[in-house]
Amino acid sequence: MRPVQAPLRAAFDGIEAGLNIVFPPSWNPLRNLGALAFFMYWIVAVSGIYVYIFFDTGLTEAYDSVEYMTHDQWYLAGVMRSLHRYASDGMVLFMLVHMLREFALDRYRGPRWFTWVTGVPILLLVIMAGISGYWLVWDRLAQYVAIATTEWFDWLPIFGQSIARNFLTTDSLDDRFFTLMIFIHIAVPLILLFILWVHLQRVSRPEINPPRGLAIGSFLMLLGLSLVYPAVSQGPADLSTVVSVVGLDWFYLGLYPLVDYWSSGTVWGFVTVLGLILIVLPWMPPMRRAPAAQVDPAHCNGCTWCLLDCPYNAIEMGPRTDNAAFDQQAVVDPSLCVRCGICAASCPSSTPFRKGGEVLTGIDLPGSPLNDLRQRMVDVAGSLSGDARILVIGCGRGVPVDSVASPSVAALTLPCVGNLPPSFVDFAVSRDLADGVMLAGCRDGDCHFRFGIRWTEERVDRERDPRLRVRVPRGRLAYCWSGPGGSRRLRREITAFAERLKAMPKRPRWEPAAGPPPAPTVELEPTGSDG
Repeated sequence: MRPVQAPLRAAFDGIEAGLNIVFPPSWNPLRNLGALAFFMYWIVAVSGIYVYIFFDTGLTEAYDSVEYMTHDQWYLAGVMRSLHRYASDGMVLFMLVHMLREFALDRYRGPRWFTWVTGVPILLLVIMAGISGYWLVWDRLAQYVAIATTEWFDWLPIFGQSIARNFLTTDSLDDRFFTLMIFIHIAVPLILLFILWVHLQRVSRPEINPPRGLAIGSFLMLLGLSLVYPAVSQGPADLSTVVSVVGLDWFYLGLYPLVDYWSSGTVWGFVTVLGLILIVLPWMPPMRRAPAAQVDPAHCNGCTWCLLDCPYNAIEMGPRTDNAAFDQQAVVDPSLCVRCGICAASCPSSTPFRKGGEVLTGIDLPGSPLNDLRQRMVDVAGSLSGDARILVIGCGRGVPVDSVASPSVAALTLPCVGNLPPSFVDFAVSRDLADGVMLAGCRDGDCHFRFGIRWTEERVDRERDPRLRVRVPRGRLAYCWSGPGGSRRLRREITAFAERLKAMPKRPRWEPAAGPPPAPTVELEPTGSDG
């Protein structure tokens, strides 16, 4: 998959960097694709309810009622019809780009398979709802879609008689057809809403609403489009004629030209293979998974901090497996664990930091334990030299921090920057391993593991437990959330950080960042002869 993912990831990275110039990081549309799709759904639902008030179910009444809304009440019902159309297209667009981006960023494997797989029927239901909506207009486009769809379904040996024959003449079609279409067009979105709820069940704190400013801007854009280029019908359907030229909505009807140029069996085969590929994609190679987080009951007091910080609900509290006095302990579901290590950094057993002895926490990553991280930190920092020694700790999904290593810059890579307990920053600064610590990772607001950046900043800013100790000077800590392609930016940030560190007063190794120095010691001269 990597030969396909690499160019897609590079393309998304470039587009996202460009959008960051226009939007604040939290407003970047690429980081809110799922929330924007949800927002489009609500616009479609509200506008659809209004349109339904004026819609009549009948062979001629359906088209006439839509024309009334479009031309006679254009200022409200017409705008609502256009909003309904363009928001529906927007929903499909955001969903497709969202799936493509999650694939490019490799966010569909392992425990994320459930969210990916449930997204496939969501896409199918959205397309079904849109196609049934085009039938209701009953213009020439609806006639083309109805005949092409029924002829395609007639290839399946599940119908006793041809369903396409219902559209041969006007006499073969009656008003009950539109009643059925109304039922489908309302029922499918309701089923869709339920599956959307299921889609988010394994995600902790899902963000289903875009930032207010982005939502308002998106709505105003759709409203402006509805006023400038309103949705219109393509002439009344006439079953006595063959539709030869129509204007397609490529978001919903993009596969219909294949029905014209390929056989029905070929199109069914193409759609089936495509659907199967989408469903089995999370299990296709390469499949390498590190061991899931493990709980050590001897050091777990049941505080629930790891449960609150887990991005994918992989941790719950259960009964003790030892005889400790605490009521409960953390329990990890390996099938849901994404191996980010955020839980290990949240464990209070790693804060405050112990200067000596083994680092033992209530929960840790077997493949990247915090005890090894402490030793690696000591090892890489031991070779630092210069007036501004900087320790860069980065995320394996972000910018490759090893590329910026130098005599004055040491680098450490973690599964996620959220895997770093605040006490390790305290250790590096107060023990003079480095003059400053820079944390690097994914783009701001787009953490690969969702909350790594957010939890790290809140811990450092002392807004979330475990908190960085007050004695650590904030000026000796810096961030660089630049993403995988941000090596040049990281170098610039390191250079600027080094200049700030040089301007700060030097501290003796024994001096804490705040508070009085320790009492001086007095060495006594030995008694006896000078020898």
